[in-house]
Amino acid sequence: MALYVDGFLLPVPKKKVKTYQRIAKAAGKVWREHGALDYRECVGDELKIKGVASFTPRARAKAGETVVFSWITYKSKAHRNQVNAKVMKDPRILKMVQTMKDPKTAPFDMKRMAYGGFKVLVDA
Repeated sequence: MALYVDGFLLPVPKKKVKTYQRIAKAAGKVWREHGALDYRECVGDELKIKGVASFTPRARAKAGETVVFSWITYKSKAHRNQVNAKVMKDPRILKMVQTMKDPKTAPFDMKRMAYGGFKVLVDA
């Protein structure tokens, strides 16, 4: 199987992590219902490791922010496209997108989120 992954890296204000978690749980449910194989949202724990580049500056995290590293797994790129087409029509996601567009209610700045689609190189 040629797995495919959408990956995300974003800074989230520490005071908004709970809000982000609530939205992410709801989003994960929608993606899984529409066929995603896996949906993970991980919040930074050990971000300052001596001798290696940190996710913190890569995510452009500011004082008072942490880093969230997330991914969604699909059967293939074509499967990702099918799942995302359904997800983007789901009214629950449309409501979440509206929340994310409003700086007063968004738990993070979407303009600072990094995103990419990835072919799985090793699946051990």
